[in-house]
Amino acid sequence: MNDPKQKTNLWTRRSLLVASSGMAIGASAKSLARATSAFEPGALEPSFLEGGFIDSHVHVWPKPSDDYPLDSKYTVADVVPESFTPDAILKLAGTENVRRVVLIQMSFFGFDNKYMLDCIRKQPKQFKGVAIIDHNAPDVEGTMNRMQEQGVRGFRLYANAQNVAQWDQNPGIDAMFKTAAKTKQAICLLSDPEVLPAIEAMATKYPRTKIVIDHFSRIGMKGQIDQADLNKLCGLSRFKKVFVKTSAFYALGAKQAPYTDLLPMIKQLRDAFTANRLMWGSDCPYQVQVPHNYKGSISLIGTQSPFLNEIEIKAILGRTADEVFFQD
Repeated sequence: MNDPKQKTNLWTRRSLLVASSGMAIGASAKSLARATSAFEPGALEPSFLEGGFIDSHVHVWPKPSDDYPLDSKYTVADVVPESFTPDAILKLAGTENVRRVVLIQMSFFGFDNKYMLDCIRKQPKQFKGVAIIDHNAPDVEGTMNRMQEQGVRGFRLYANAQNVAQWDQNPGIDAMFKTAAKTKQAICLLSDPEVLPAIEAMATKYPRTKIVIDHFSRIGMKGQIDQADLNKLCGLSRFKKVFVKTSAFYALGAKQAPYTDLLPMIKQLRDAFTANRLMWGSDCPYQVQVPHNYKGSISLIGTQSPFLNEIEIKAILGRTADEVFFQD
């Protein structure tokens, strides 16, 4: 999920992954067998697979080096795993017919997006990016325009209570939302559930700006899916430029494959937003840390959501992300 504040948060990735191994899902033997069946792209119509799927949420980074130095907030000990490269994600993704990937700037490098931009430059058809920039720096609009030319289709903001309390009066935030409306880039929010009312206010203020909410707004991160929070998230569906990533399954609810405890939340979001404003993302490399794997993530949407028809699956596994991130 990649929130710098998680270094001091109980719900860090590492604690989530450790905790998940001791948790159980209350599913019947029949439903568990169905839910753990492998995702088989060949079972879908050939037209469904044209162009492959899109993973809308992946972090990549190299081993720390002089070419790609860490931000001052981090040390080498924080970089776990040691690296996760474009080749690694393309190898994993290719086994599930995922052909394109949205790269999300890794917090280890702060505002230095160089590695992500280098990856996009080398493989522009496979990758687009979501950058992190300093909204308090001069010429925010110019920075966003220049990065658009380099394949950046969105900008990430950490939407916790402390940060969002300052957004309404911050000229840099205003510039980001207004510029994104002009450039058709997305403002991508790593948000906590308690700030959903503030996101509603921003969607009201900037109705022409695409807003993408990562990881279900982290509803279920503490285990339970809070229905009141989910209702607030679904309420944002009235804004036609708001999208939701159904992603980071390893970190939410029971935090254990086959992740079927998340299906009611996905269904409610489908009913509210329609599949055309939902997009799947793995949140690799964290989704592939033992005991989790890539197939388990894509299978939840691809074969284990009985309320989704083929057209809806196609939207969540690719078409929505294509429209938001890959249309120049």
